[in-house]
Amino acid sequence: MLVALADVSKGRRGLALPSTSLVYRSGRATLAIAETEQRPTVLGLIATGRMRPDTGTVTLDGVSRPRDLRRRAALVDAPDVSEPAPNIALAGVVAEELMFAGLPADPIAARRWLDEHGLRHLSRVPIADVEPVDRLRALLELAARRPGVEALVLVSPDRHGAEPSQWWPLAEEFAARGLAVLVIAGRTAAAVVAETVGGTERRRRPRASAVRIRGRRGQVAGHLAGGAR
Repeated sequence: MLVALADVSKGRRGLALPSTSLVYRSGRATLAIAETEQRPTVLGLIATGRMRPDTGTVTLDGVSRPRDLRRRAALVDAPDVSEPAPNIALAGVVAEELMFAGLPADPIAARRWLDEHGLRHLSRVPIADVEPVDRLRALLELAARRPGVEALVLVSPDRHGAEPSQWWPLAEEFAARGLAVLVIAGRTAAAVVAETVGGTERRRRPRASAVRIRGRRGQVAGHLAGGAR
């Protein structure tokens, strides 16, 4: 699948989201920049077909299909929208997500899932206290289990305090499974990822999941929401 956002914006004079263009596709991890507290979530909602932009277009494989996009793209850990309540234990989050995926969601099923992913020791820990990388991996794995999901849009992983060198490889890992992965983060985190990708490219041929924007490999979407073009 290929999702293209062309000059989308939200709010009067683009206050909620300035004019933004990006592409994310199956088998690739793409990083988009969105600054301020609200814009990453707004961009994530638009990129998954859950919010209509005030300007611009969103297409799925070249056609405007918001309902199909909503079904096929999961919005992961978006503040105030899809993030788990902070006081719920990880086992509870797992059970809820298994239910959304149409799978057995009883405590035994949740514990079995945690065992399979090496997270059983965190079953009673509130999700807000789970280490960022464990939190993100769990939420991405669970979202990927939902029927029909082919894309993961992860919002503001940098807000949890993990280094980009920890969560960007997760994005690449899920992209390597054939999923379309879009990560929306702040400019500082994006600069670190770009530096890492650039250094890697000098040593070896770029992987298919390198940061991409407008079809060019190894570049961060620096002209996206929250900053200059």
